[in-house]
Amino acid sequence: QVQLVESGGGLVQSGGSLRLSCAASGSIFSINDMGWYRQAPGKQRELVATITRGGSINYVDSVKGRFTISRDNAKNTVYLQMNSLKPEDTAVYYCNARITILTMDSRDYWGQGTQVTVSS
Repeated sequence: QVQLVESGGGLVQSGGSLRLSCAASGSIFSINDMGWYRQAPGKQRELVATITRGGSINYVDSVKGRFTISRDNAKNTVYLQMNSLKPEDTAVYYCNARITILTMDSRDYWGQGTQVTVSS
């Protein structure tokens, strides 16, 4: 079994910062792409940022210049540093990872979600 455990969400004022972490554990052979998605009330889940195992990064336009995604392959962990937060960043943030387990099966796994609330 594989688990993704997120941490770091919370309540912050507009302009503030938060850092999210997501650690993968279990019967992992390798982890390919990792990323963060978010879902605001009444809206569809959207991609925020992704990072490949080799470090190639992609951001949604609305967070470029404010958010930074990174990963530590040795720790099977992905991070999202969020600066200059805006009320419209308020959402539940989900970690995602494409993981190959020891049986060589590969699929996407999701974390449980962590709430980020930005007050104006």
